[in-house]
Amino acid sequence: MQLAILPWDALDERSWPGVSAMGPADIARVLGVYAQRVITPRGSTAVSGLELMTALRPPTRPVRDEATGNWVSGLNPGSLGTEPMDPAPPEGQPEHPAVFRTGWKGGFLREEAFQWVRDVDTLTAEDCRLPWAIGLDLNTAFLAAAARLTVGLSEPVHLLHPAFSPKVPGSWLVDLSHIDLDPRLPSPFTPDGTRPAGPAWYQTHTVAYAQELGHNVEPLEAYLRKETGAYLDPWHDRLKTAYVDTLADLGVTKDLTDEQFLTAMEAHKSADPAMAAVLAAIKATVKGGIGKLFENPQGKHYKEGEPWPAMMRPTWRPDIRAAVISKARVNMHRKMLNMAKMTGLFPLAVLSDCVVYPSPGPSPLDILPYATSGKPQPGAFRLGPTPGLAKLEGVQSMDWAVDLMEKGLNPARHIKGGDAVLDDGE
Repeated sequence: MQLAILPWDALDERSWPGVSAMGPADIARVLGVYAQRVITPRGSTAVSGLELMTALRPPTRPVRDEATGNWVSGLNPGSLGTEPMDPAPPEGQPEHPAVFRTGWKGGFLREEAFQWVRDVDTLTAEDCRLPWAIGLDLNTAFLAAAARLTVGLSEPVHLLHPAFSPKVPGSWLVDLSHIDLDPRLPSPFTPDGTRPAGPAWYQTHTVAYAQELGHNVEPLEAYLRKETGAYLDPWHDRLKTAYVDTLADLGVTKDLTDEQFLTAMEAHKSADPAMAAVLAAIKATVKGGIGKLFENPQGKHYKEGEPWPAMMRPTWRPDIRAAVISKARVNMHRKMLNMAKMTGLFPLAVLSDCVVYPSPGPSPLDILPYATSGKPQPGAFRLGPTPGLAKLEGVQSMDWAVDLMEKGLNPARHIKGGDAVLDDGE
């Protein structure tokens, strides 16, 4: 039995928008549908996201003891096991006991989502003549990245000057600073889109993308995991089904044309506020669940080098979080690169799963590439209701976007409108 006590903020407005003001029947419906499609809520949506991983890949299973014939508890292949695992030094943080004890000074992974604004000096007169700025948002980008994602299940093994393999999950120390890319695109190797200054630690997908772009990679060292598996696959499959089914309840189905999809998305939140709240909770479950894989110490009185509760879980796995975010960022960059090749358009800004483009018209249909048959071109951004496909985030004027860029603010953060430009850190 789980209790949600609303006056105690059991249903956070950010994850369950509008639910606390609903009538009892609608609240019961929201929680019931979420429990049926995702998991019985246990605390925040972030906690529920993490609990769902464990529920779908339990650490143990019944096995028969051959000596006695009795059933006993045994480790479940493909799970994270029952004991927490120390990170490789570059995958943790300075205060983690295992890292703190070694006095590690070798640097850390910086696999985070994009937060990049294009240099206004790279805008051409042709760019500025386009009257509109359009924000495209990828549906649950982290969930899409979790699909068929191979992650490490065993302890990290340290290697010097290993040959790079895109099939082995881990952290690689590589110098990618020699790679010169178009300044109208962010560098795919750093969250802020700047060119790397020298050797740095990267997750496998980031290094593989450098290789995909045609560049030589020579790792100096690596921490790799030999036992691997698609740990997040059942988690991805369940949440993808929940997301798609809930959108369909709101009138956004897979059989719509792109024009119909845009129209349906405009009205979907008002079509059924209860189901819209379930959709928001599913999205928060994805984002929060991935975030919980690398939970930092909490509280004012924490001292570096001391253990903290989150790191004592088998699901405290910063390397898995890094793998998801690295793959999501690479996926985003690949789409932007293909968009540039197909349409000649370059983004103005990116914030995590939202990208802003200059446009001749106020609709995504004015910039997305289509074949002569009318079908969307593969490889670029495409509209649709499934994870990894895009929807319209917002439309503003090009002058508005350039004004923000000149102030050092990110148009992708504010393209949706509302209480726009108070603080870029909001």
